[in-house]
Amino acid sequence: MDIITKYFPNLTEEQIAQFSKLKDLYKDWNLKINVVSRKDIDEIYLRHVLHSLGIAKVMKFQEGAHVLDVGTGGGFPGIPLAILFPETQFHLVDSIGKKIKVVDEVVLGLGLTNVKTTNDRVENVPGQYDFIVSRAVAQMETFVRWVRSHIKKKSTHELKNGLLYLKGGDLTEELAKFSSAQIYNLTSYYEEDFFETKKVVYLPMKYKG
Repeated sequence: MDIITKYFPNLTEEQIAQFSKLKDLYKDWNLKINVVSRKDIDEIYLRHVLHSLGIAKVMKFQEGAHVLDVGTGGGFPGIPLAILFPETQFHLVDSIGKKIKVVDEVVLGLGLTNVKTTNDRVENVPGQYDFIVSRAVAQMETFVRWVRSHIKKKSTHELKNGLLYLKGGDLTEELAKFSSAQIYNLTSYYEEDFFETKKVVYLPMKYKG
C-alpha cells in the first residue's frame, strides 16, 4: 500500500481505506475464482493497482466524465481508477461472467458508487464515453474496431476523447497505422523495474456514431 501513497500522496482518508482493502478482497475472492495469478496477489499493488493508475499520470478524468473499461478482467484498470476519481463514472465490461462476479463483489466491498458492470462483449454494449481504457486485451487494430463507435463526439478534457491503453514492449509495428498515437513510458512516472517496458498509449479517436 505504501507504493500507492508514494506516487499519489494526496489521497483522501476514504481513498486510502479503499486502496488498503483491495489486497484482502482480491486474496479472498481469488481463492474462489482465480482472476489474478497466484504469484501476483502478493504484488497486487505494484503489478495491478499502480500499473492501472499509470493512466492517471496521463489523464485526470473530470467530474461527470464517463469511462469504459473493456476486458476489465478482475477490475483493472477500472477499479483503481474509480477509487482515484470518485466523481467520474466507470463502466467495466468483460465477456467472462465469473470475472464480473468478482468485480461486483470487490465494488460492493469497497462501497464504490461510481462503477457499473456488464457481462458481455463490448460490441453488444450500448452507449458512448469520453474515454475507453484497457489493459492489453487485443492488438490495437482489433481493439479500435471493437470500440470506435463508443466514443463521444464532444471532448471536454485536455486530451481529445479516445483510448488510453496499457501496453508493453516494442509497439512500433502495432502502432504503424496509427500516426496520431502518443506513447507515455511509465518509467517517466515510476522508478520500479517492473515498469521498464510498460506504457500508456493514447489514441485520439474521431467520432463514429
